Amino acid sequence: MQVVDVLIVDDQAPFRSVARALIRLLPGWRVVGEAETGEDALDLAIGDRPTMILMDINLPGINGIEATRRILAESPDVKIVLVSTYAADDLPPDAGTCGALAYIRKDDLTPALLRALPV
Repeated sequence: MQVVDVLIVDDQAPFRSVARALIRLLPGWRVVGEAETGEDALDLAIGDRPTMILMDINLPGINGIEATRRILAESPDVKIVLVSTYAADDLPPDAGTCGALAYIRKDDLTPALLRALPV
């Protein structure tokens, strides 16, 4: 079984807690780190080499879209999934061009949806 190492990036502790609980429900998946800012995400992504990053769009400092670009420039194999409360039609225009694998609304995040992503 392939192990999927996940980095959770969100400035809200309650969401990180929920995301951690969801990841624990998936056999072979584990949380390898958490970050509250885009800058912390950059450091952890380069140091921890996660398989996947759940990246909030709205972060203090570097936003999730810019952090995604920078991480993928250094580690093109990591899968980054943008997460936020935006409706898909309301996403910032550059969300579609930053290289993220997918966008999932926080309310729609489930173990089944995560499992369906290509890793």
